Parts: sequence; C-alpha cells; structure tokens
Amino acid sequence: MSAAAFSLQRNLTSLYIIKVAKWMNLVMPVVVLFYKSNSMTMQDIFTLQAVYSVTLMALEIPTGYFADMAGRRTSILIGSFFGFAGYLLYSFSGGFWEFVVAETILGVGMSLVSGADSAMLHDSLASAGLSEKYTRYEGRITSFGNFAEAFAGIAGGLLAASSLRTPYYFQAGIAFLAIPAALVLREPPVHGNIRKPGLHDIFAIIRKVLHGDRKLFWNTIFSAVTGVSTLTMAWFAQPFFIRAGLQVTLFGVVWALLNLAVGMAAMYAWRVESNLGPRKTVMLFTFFLLLGYFGLALGGVFMGFVFLLLFYFARGLATPTLRNYINIITASDTRATVLSVRNFIIRGLFAVLGPFYGLVTDRYGLSEALLLAGVVFGILSLGSLFFFLKYRTYEA
Repeated sequence: MSAAAFSLQRNLTSLYIIKVAKWMNLVMPVVVLFYKSNSMTMQDIFTLQAVYSVTLMALEIPTGYFADMAGRRTSILIGSFFGFAGYLLYSFSGGFWEFVVAETILGVGMSLVSGADSAMLHDSLASAGLSEKYTRYEGRITSFGNFAEAFAGIAGGLLAASSLRTPYYFQAGIAFLAIPAALVLREPPVHGNIRKPGLHDIFAIIRKVLHGDRKLFWNTIFSAVTGVSTLTMAWFAQPFFIRAGLQVTLFGVVWALLNLAVGMAAMYAWRVESNLGPRKTVMLFTFFLLLGYFGLALGGVFMGFVFLLLFYFARGLATPTLRNYINIITASDTRATVLSVRNFIIRGLFAVLGPFYGLVTDRYGLSEALLLAGVVFGILSLGSLFFFLKYRTYEA
C-alpha cells in the first residue's frame, strides 16, 4: 500500500469517528423536552439556538481561514476539545444563561471543525488521485454520521426515560472520542498559491466569494439557503411530535427513522446525481424540501410524518452533493475558508429567522410558523436556484 493510500485510509477512519462524535447526538431526540423542563418557551429555545448560530457566524470565516493556514488537523483537534467541554458543561447546567455559555463553547468547537473536515476529506482524496470520488465518500461519511444519529435517537430516548439529563452525561463521553481521532489525522498536501496570512488575505477570499466570482457566489448562496432550511426544520420536528401526541419513548424511534432516511439518501446521492445529472438533482431535492414545510403545516398527523420523511430524504441528497459542487470550483488553499463563508451565511440567516419563527409558534401556532417558513424559504431557494442553474455553478 502506498504512503498516500495509507494516509488516506487513516484519515478516512478518523473522519468517520469524528463524524460519529459530532452526529451521534443522544440529546437531540428530547432536547425540546429538556429545555421545556427547565422552564423555556419555544422563543427561548430558538433564541438559544440563535446564540449558537451567532457564535458560529462570528467565527466561521476566521476559523476556516485558520484551518487553511495552520492546518485542518490542528483546527479539528482544537474544535474537538471545545466540543467535549461544551457538553460537559451542559451536563451540569440548569438555566438559560448557563445554556448560553455551553452553546457558545459548542459553537466555537463546531466552527473549528466545520469546513475543515470537508476540506480534509477532499484534499486527502486528491493526494491519492481520487478527488472525483468526493461526493461518494462525503456521502458515505455523512450517512455514517446519520446512522449514528439514528442509533442515538433510540438510545437517547431510552436514556431519557430515567432522566432528561442522562443523555447529556453520555453525550460528553461521545464528544470526547473526536479528540484521539483528530490526533491521528495526517495533514494532506495543499496545492495553491503561497499566501501571506492576515486580514487582507481573509477579506480577499470573502470578496472573491461574494463579489469577484459570480459562479462561486450563487453556488454559495443556494447551498446556504438549502442548509438553513434543513437546520430550521430540525427545530420544528419535535414540536410537531408533541402536537401529534407522540409518546416520549417514541421520540427517539421516529428521530432514528428520519436519520436513517438521511443516511440512505446521502450514501446513494452520487448515484442519483450520476443518473439524473446536476440540474435535475438539485431541482428534485429543492422541491421535496419546500414540500416538507407546506405538507407538515397543512397535512394531518400521518401525512405530516410522510412529508417529514421526504424532507429528510431530500436533506440526505442535498448535503454531499452541494458540498461537492463548492469543492469543484474552489482552490485547495482556500477551500476551508470558502466552506466557512457558506456556513457563516447559514448561521446568519438562522440567527435572524429562528427566534422569529419561535415567536410565531408561541403566539399563533406551529402550522402558521411552518407556513411562514415555507414561504420564506420558497422565495429564497427558488430565487437562488435560478441563478445557480443559469451560471452552471456545479461545474468548474
């Protein structure tokens, strides 16, 4: 086995473990119940997640640039420490402001890992001459994470039967697994121009994404709008479970089924794209994402679950596909920074829209909030999709 292949295999194994540490989320199936048990309203919950998003938004680009300059391994390792610390603090917290501190720490950790892991994967594959298989491997790693989250859905629900805090204790242990995995990563070679680190260089990259490269701009905008639509639905799902009268013990089971749908779709996203082509693939998952919002708002309990399952299937198609499109048109030496600009926009949009949706939910009802979200994302996604396709941003 060649050195490049050995390095690739070791990196792939570590990235699988890091993905599990990020996505095997034992707390997510009951997180809304946990917050409500600590006297929080839906507006409080969305506001808390807005704090997390603002933290990510503030740090996404600087930490992405840090990953490009200092190394993706270093960034992932430091982020893994913060991820462990955040859940450890959560385990012993009991109020809104304590949760704010814990979410801020988790936000710092996620910003250091986000973008750096995808860049690490792409450059590891490129060093082994396999860059054209990025979507396939990204899909596998994404699906592995979602399968882990599916298992966590069932396990988290069972753990919550004894106490809503118990899943947080175990979550801290799972987050710790990312630290030794990050330690054994091997930094792949990065190809590109020799860069002079500094604010001027950061702003030059941002300017290229937002102004200097029309193709990269619309690619990033469409990808970000799609990302924020899936992020928002994750926080609408449990209120829907509550409205549907689902038993707490079944929260984890349904959450597991949703994540299995994401995982299966992500695993075969490359095959769907190869059969349908980029244009039909993005139109397909955009249609199902929008259908999910309106179907969940207007359908009954049974059809609501069907639309939610379709939504998560579309999410699985979208994630590896859109990441690959950004990688295709982005230089190796700026890849983590560009991916972080995309995540910055996602978190910025969520920080603005999330608390508003929470307020609408509390005052007018869940269906009204879902309809509003569907209209907003319909306008944003269809508008950006038009330019995404017009400028063929899915090819170099």
